[in-house]
Amino acid sequence: MTIKSFKGLIATGGQDTITLHTNNGSTGYRIKKLQIMPQEPGASSVEHVVKVFKVSQTTASGTVDFADQTLIATGFMTVGSSAGTYGNAGFENIIFDNEIFNQDIYITHIDNGPNNKKCNYYIELEQVKLDLNENTVATLKDIRNIESQ
Repeated sequence: MTIKSFKGLIATGGQDTITLHTNNGSTGYRIKKLQIMPQEPGASSVEHVVKVFKVSQTTASGTVDFADQTLIATGFMTVGSSAGTYGNAGFENIIFDNEIFNQDIYITHIDNGPNNKKCNYYIELEQVKLDLNENTVATLKDIRNIESQ
């Protein structure tokens, strides 16, 4: 079991691509960990929404829809000084699917807070060797997801 990790800083409304595709599609990946952290911890109020998709997105959104078959992970974090939402201590929630994929993934970010701050992300992927049947299923799912966009 090989673990690959990726990290980055993404602006609000931005999208990062993690290149995973191969010529034969025999290498699959599964998310093992997703973490997010504000660029400036404690400096200002933020409401980060980070989402991981199997297809490229035209825009980043703060709306989370678990019925979207292309959404494989999401993270929400709020930290702030206002007495509103979740208090000063902050709140974080990370959810990810156990699905295996063999194509590129796309990470989007939006700050629903008042300051439009950037957000750091860290993601660990478990590398999985796919047999021909698993390869075909993963590739067909990706094709279907691309066609549905």
